[in-house]
Amino acid sequence: MAAYVVGEVIIKDDAFAEEYRPKVQELVERHGGKFIAGGTFEKLEGSRALPDWFVIIEFPTSELARAWYNDPDYAPLIKLRDTGSGSEITLIEGLE
Repeated sequence: MAAYVVGEVIIKDDAFAEEYRPKVQELVERHGGKFIAGGTFEKLEGSRALPDWFVIIEFPTSELARAWYNDPDYAPLIKLRDTGSGSEITLIEGLE
């Protein structure tokens, strides 16, 4: 069953992004994932502040999503991202 990783990112300094984006793209693909949303977005309801970036990554299974997140090659990318942002990363199981 598909699983989705939802990333909400508040940018403090986007200097990290040029290095981060291509490396995270390659790592996501290595684990069978693909970015399915991440363009512009708009709030339809609620009072919570919106992040600067909002991305959704689809993986074939939750195991592959966890393997991507826990991959030792991703750890330095998390540190890089954290140099210029604050993030909320959530794993959501797909519906059958």
